[in-house]
Amino acid sequence: MGFMTYTEARELLLERVQSVESEQIPLEESFGRILAQDLVAQEDVPAFDRSPYDGYAFRAEDIAAAAQDAPVTLRITEEIPAGAVAAHPVTPGTAAKILTGAPIPEGADTVLNFELTEFTDESVRFFAPVRRGINIVRAGEDVRKGTVLVRRGAVVDPGTAGTLAAQGITHPCVFRKPRIAILSTGSELVEADAVPGPGKIRNTNAHTLSAVLRRLGAQPVYLGIAPDSVDGIAALLERALASCDAVIATGGVSVGDYDLTPDAMERVGAEILLRGVAIKPGMACAYGVRGGKLICGLSGNPASSLTNYYAVALPALRALCGYAEPRPKEISVTLSAPFPKRSGAERLLRGTLTLTDGTARMLLPPDQGNVVISSSIGCDVVAVVPAGSGPLEAGCKLKGFLV
Repeated sequence: MGFMTYTEARELLLERVQSVESEQIPLEESFGRILAQDLVAQEDVPAFDRSPYDGYAFRAEDIAAAAQDAPVTLRITEEIPAGAVAAHPVTPGTAAKILTGAPIPEGADTVLNFELTEFTDESVRFFAPVRRGINIVRAGEDVRKGTVLVRRGAVVDPGTAGTLAAQGITHPCVFRKPRIAILSTGSELVEADAVPGPGKIRNTNAHTLSAVLRRLGAQPVYLGIAPDSVDGIAALLERALASCDAVIATGGVSVGDYDLTPDAMERVGAEILLRGVAIKPGMACAYGVRGGKLICGLSGNPASSLTNYYAVALPALRALCGYAEPRPKEISVTLSAPFPKRSGAERLLRGTLTLTDGTARMLLPPDQGNVVISSSIGCDVVAVVPAGSGPLEAGCKLKGFLV
């Protein structure tokens, strides 16, 4: 039986993942966090009728006969700055000078801005009638009490932060940042700050994955490099499962003599959910779960591991973080350059999205190889080449998803 598709693998993982618990944090620290409850308006915004301009508040009927050659003059009773309230009601024949944001005084039903009038300190003249009710920002015009403003699982963006502040919510309830362990396997690996000896290479996967996890809103926890041994890999997996909410391991998931990560997963009591996915690159993988905690075994090849992460692991980890919709946003893209290879299996191309003449185009790095991590610089979109496709020309339209 062949491998499952990446979408089938994604759904399988989503069935096994639950979000982390919630916590309350200061509003000023909430940007980018995931709301853990619906945000329901507790009060109207604004809380009172107010003026959008510097001008005069009055009764529209009092200037119904106003004309350019027969202006109507009203007596000014007071000035109402923002933050103050009127001391007197507006009565027939009177007007109140009002500043932007100030509450509309009792009796007034209209506001006209300064530049459309002539005025002194004591009176104001009008040269045309106006419609009753104009230039008043009504209570609740922005937000009505009881309205669901933001749903659970939404990311706190600047507008959400401002809306929370407008409702007096200074400690919103958000999902805590899940701790996700990162461990690398392979006796050939050395840390990035080391000078590689003969046959050795620097560990890039740990830093790539740390970056994508931080962008996700999770807290990466790097546990180091395990040699090519079941015992060594299992020891790091145990540490990860004891202290973190999920695990990402890279390397050792193919079918060679030194591909021992699946054995180590079973050694620590994990249930293997799947091995291998029908995509290129990123086919080699092993996913499991223990105690409700997801273990993502990705390829040691940098570009392969990142592609599989975007296609399969990322939605499940987004669900762990509390996102309301963990699946990626699907779009249609147009290739900006040809892709010369045939695709026996479903192929995922990494690229950068750009808008040209209203068309979403995908800038395609020329080298999409398994080990070419530099081709992922600026990557924000993945295009899906159907299995059995031949070489693709520039301008070809493909389905894809944002990452």
